[in-house]
Amino acid sequence: MSEEVINADPPERRPADAPGGGEHGHRNLGIALALICMAQLMVVLDGTIVNIALPHIKDALGFTDASLPWVVNAYALAFGGLLLLGGRIGDILGRRKVFIVGVVLFGLASFVGGVAQSEGVLLASRILQGIAAAMASPNALALITTTFPAGKERNRAMGVYAAMSGAGAAVGLILGGALTEASWRWTFFINTPIGLIVAVLAFRFLGESARQKGKFDLPGAITGTVGLTSLVYGLTHAATEGWGDKWTLIFIFGGLVLIAAFLAIEARSRHALMPFRILANRTRGVSFFVMLVVGAAMFSMFYFLGIFVQSIMGYSALKTGLSFLPFSVGIVVAAQVASTLVARMDPRWISGAGGILVGAGMFGFSRLQVDSSYLTNLLPYILVLSFGMGLIFVPLTLTAVSGVAKEDSGVGSAVLNTVQQIGGAVGLALLGTISTNAIKDKFAELAPGLQKAAESGQSPEQLKQLQGQFTALATTHGFTRAFLWSAFLAVGAGLVTMIGLSIKHKDLATDSESGPVHIG
Repeated sequence: MSEEVINADPPERRPADAPGGGEHGHRNLGIALALICMAQLMVVLDGTIVNIALPHIKDALGFTDASLPWVVNAYALAFGGLLLLGGRIGDILGRRKVFIVGVVLFGLASFVGGVAQSEGVLLASRILQGIAAAMASPNALALITTTFPAGKERNRAMGVYAAMSGAGAAVGLILGGALTEASWRWTFFINTPIGLIVAVLAFRFLGESARQKGKFDLPGAITGTVGLTSLVYGLTHAATEGWGDKWTLIFIFGGLVLIAAFLAIEARSRHALMPFRILANRTRGVSFFVMLVVGAAMFSMFYFLGIFVQSIMGYSALKTGLSFLPFSVGIVVAAQVASTLVARMDPRWISGAGGILVGAGMFGFSRLQVDSSYLTNLLPYILVLSFGMGLIFVPLTLTAVSGVAKEDSGVGSAVLNTVQQIGGAVGLALLGTISTNAIKDKFAELAPGLQKAAESGQSPEQLKQLQGQFTALATTHGFTRAFLWSAFLAVGAGLVTMIGLSIKHKDLATDSESGPVHIG
């Protein structure tokens, strides 16, 4: 999904001779839009392109089952945790400037990831990618308002941008598979030339925004991001050391304390990244909570299925990417259905039904076996789950900004995208720990069989084959346990939606306070 801009301000006046301004800018609108869309596509597809490469990264750099989720979470935490700050920095320092710095840093961080020879270097590059994305993404859409005149041209640009953002996940899956066939490192290298080309041309074809007054709210950004990172680290640490381990408890408790400090800072700050007036509404609160769970479901689905399809079913990287295409199709179809229904039916029933469908899809994945087939055991549930998510996204995106003043509509949309990233990271950390512990338990159960086989005099080749079978059984067992918990969470979120969303479809249709919402 795309990360929405938090700066929904009216376009600033620019002199006619400014880059991207006046008649000069109008003659180059096509190039300007291409640059903005290229940058957004780079950021969006990075959320899925690496998923296909995970088994190869694990083998190449020695990641464990417990540490591998950090390849996804390091990016998501930095991106989601700093997204609001990135938009605020663009407001104050200039959106084009911050956008350019973001795409350059993204390209350089990607190159570091491509040449990484250790876990630490790769994870550091993922953190830098997330920081860069948090600078580039919220300012990319904002640049449309500073480059395109209001009316038909800007509306058309918004439509192209939204389509590009929506296509990012599908493009990432296919491109990730194709590039991984050559080398997993190319899933990183591909971003470097794109970032540098966009940065160079942005100076020429994108207009700068007028600087606004304000402060950065660094205390809020630091406590929020560090708190979430500590919480996620504690959850993943439990996979290796157990829930009762001293450091597991310290990191989890420390993370919760810092998150509480973040909320206290935001409640009192005059320049809060996340104004409490955005949360002071039952409908919006429910929308944000459910999107946390939806983020966890989407992250876990791509993560666990991406590994299962390659490691257990034996698919190639490219075939794996193509196997996920029905998911993108299902979301697009369901989003169209939801867009039609939302004018006739209360959003609680649409999103609630979506949550139940997501739970049904996850439950279907929890029944996977080592010998499962794609057509009968995967495809039906991929379609069910994708259709459910499509039904969730449209109503929740609308209810998240319902009743919000126009000056806060961008903030509400950005918070929705932030909680989706954070929910994905926290959810994957928790589900990854559940999966890792289940894999360990299954191995312990199967270990006597391997010992007996060794004592019976079987050849090393036979023992290796048996160990591979046991690994597949244990891995499948661990993944299905994670999917089962995901099913419970999704159904719970669906029920919360049905009970908690109080807004009527007529009120949603006539809500004139909130600004336009862009669904990616």
